[in-house]
Amino acid sequence: MATLGELERAMMDLLWESSDAATANELREKLAQREDSGDGKGLAVTTVLTVLSRLEKKSLVQRERKIRPHRYRAVTSRAEHTAELMHEALGTANDREAVLARFVGSVSDSEAQMLRRLLGA
Repeated sequence: MATLGELERAMMDLLWESSDAATANELREKLAQREDSGDGKGLAVTTVLTVLSRLEKKSLVQRERKIRPHRYRAVTSRAEHTAELMHEALGTANDREAVLARFVGSVSDSEAQMLRRLLGA
């Protein structure tokens, strides 16, 4: 599971927040609104397409090719992506128990209660 750069993360945030697929131009406009740069300029659509292509190669977005302009949607939810990252990070640990103990020791009381509930303990 590849980590995301700043622009990749911004585009994934937009796709995760929407239930609909979006074109590169729609994503570019939404990014420009978020940045609110005031100069009327935003990213070039070619830059957005390049980032979307990278995200597609990372299997994070799916391109709908049947219509033009192509539309893009997230392949998984934000929660699924985050869980995969956590699982991958845990998989690289030499001492999984120590990593889990450190993680559990750093969560809030409400998060600990949630973990207990999810584990059925």
